[in-house]
Amino acid sequence: MADLNLMEKIVSLAKRRGFISPGSEIYGGLAGTFDYGPYGVLLKENVERLWLQMFRDGRDDMYGVDAAILMNPKVWEASGHVSGFSDPLTECEKCKKRLRADQLDDPEKCPECGGKLGNVRQFNMMFKTHAGATEDESATVYLRPETAGGIFMNYKNVIDSIHPKLPFGIAQIGKAFRNEIAPRDFIFRLRELQQMEVEYFVKPSDWEQSFEEWRKMMHLYASAVGLPETSIHELEVPESDRAHYSKRTIDFEFDYPFGRKELWGLAYRTDFDLSAHEKSSGVSLAYQDEDPPAGGKSKFIPHIIEPSLGVDRTILAVLVSAYREDELGGEMRTFLALAPKIAPIKAMVSPLLKNKPELVKKAREVREELRRIHPSIAWDDNGNIGKRYRRQDEIGTPFCITIDFDTLGENPSLKDTVTLRHRDTGDQERLTISEVVARIREAIQ
Repeated sequence: MADLNLMEKIVSLAKRRGFISPGSEIYGGLAGTFDYGPYGVLLKENVERLWLQMFRDGRDDMYGVDAAILMNPKVWEASGHVSGFSDPLTECEKCKKRLRADQLDDPEKCPECGGKLGNVRQFNMMFKTHAGATEDESATVYLRPETAGGIFMNYKNVIDSIHPKLPFGIAQIGKAFRNEIAPRDFIFRLRELQQMEVEYFVKPSDWEQSFEEWRKMMHLYASAVGLPETSIHELEVPESDRAHYSKRTIDFEFDYPFGRKELWGLAYRTDFDLSAHEKSSGVSLAYQDEDPPAGGKSKFIPHIIEPSLGVDRTILAVLVSAYREDELGGEMRTFLALAPKIAPIKAMVSPLLKNKPELVKKAREVREELRRIHPSIAWDDNGNIGKRYRRQDEIGTPFCITIDFDTLGENPSLKDTVTLRHRDTGDQERLTISEVVARIREAIQ
């Protein structure tokens, strides 16, 4: 069931606390574009870093690339994007608003003004531009609509330079651009988006095993970023709805406030992409198997498993999953129960009183010690300690450390101890500085 009130609260918090705001905001914005602010950038980087650890860096069969956004237009002709990357478009005859025909409750009536809708036509979503000084068709290039194309263009380079054995994968995080007819739902449907994609190359006979391995990995990643298992749903996409290149696709759907929608995708692309580019370019993209099975071919086009994860949709799902409201100390509070690994700020250090130099000095020493294990350790000495806690709660900081007079030895038995406050419960405990360091290190690893 849709909970649009929750969506409004998340959008408001994201703007108010420096996570995400409309792009070009002082000029009224630009539909389908958003900017990540100071805390949003840190959250985004942590989400991507965790993906890199799990999908690329923690494996011996993965290699990274960073392909150019602008590519030879023949890439997109061969892949089928020029002819087939489109959505159904209709236009209201009264208000002239353009709408996606497949997302309307009533295909004949405009949801904005009630006017009659015109005929449906296909609208190609790729952004066109021109390379060089001329602006004719010969200079047409496209902003890439997906990151996969750049990976396929680097397949031969990886083969020739690294000489990997099958199965192996190529991973990339990067921008993609889609001229959405009706961008909506905050950062769910954007015209400029960020993708985390793997193209995993396998022997044709091994695709089912690899498909299952990546399916499990995607569930592990969902858990690692804090998405509850009950909010993740697998949809086996029927043949009639699959992309032309796919022999099997699973959509990982998430329960967003505006309904259950696609979060990620896992596709078996067969050998479509490499075969299409080999045919179009005239360059052999076959893999030379140095140890083929008895009776098997030594040279063949690998098949591909593609786990594709959108960064922005992941972040929105993370914010939805982490948003909390409760009562603490007789007051209502809002907080983000973010997993420590992806929280923008890992801990906040604060002197009990900012006008006591000895407290400030000790607090800064503690902060510097904590920054040796992670740089994202905040400092806050503004206002009373309760207000400091509330500010950190709203940005999802899992721990707050307070330095008081007992830390300095006013009570000898508590010298060099601090108060460690836990975000989710508000509980506090007295620990030595070394214990706090160990506790935070363990939580963020």
